[in-house]
Amino acid sequence: SFACVPAAAVPSFALVAPRAALVWLSEATAGGGGYIKPDFGFRSSFRLHEAEAFSSVFASRRVLRGNRFDLHYVAGTEDAARLGLIVAKRLAHRAVQRNLLKRLAREAFRHARPTLPPLDLVLRLARSPGNLLSVEARRAWRAEIEQLLARLPR
Repeated sequence: SFACVPAAAVPSFALVAPRAALVWLSEATAGGGGYIKPDFGFRSSFRLHEAEAFSSVFASRRVLRGNRFDLHYVAGTEDAARLGLIVAKRLAHRAVQRNLLKRLAREAFRHARPTLPPLDLVLRLARSPGNLLSVEARRAWRAEIEQLLARLPR
């Protein structure tokens, strides 16, 4: 059976937020306060769609080269960074590999986007990915993408 313990005997933990603070945060996210929820989505406005947008990025001839990827960039016309991905079949033969590489790139971009300048970016696979089955290999690919994004001019 359970014993009742007086409230004064229960230690209070600093990690538990008071109920009033929880209510305030929920009201703030609904537009009632000064709290701004960061946007980590990958909306259509954060992607390059048209062939001429890709062409203008390549025409600028500004590129950061990594071991596996090339990151092409140009000053964007929008007020936020936009990303385009190119993963060639001749380098990643299987659709599973291509989709995995694109997912890794989109995820890295989503987390870095609030700190990126308003650039149009094209991330292009430069070398064959090899084996992507291990977690270490996936972490290495993601780390390289994050390093390229961090090297962009501010």
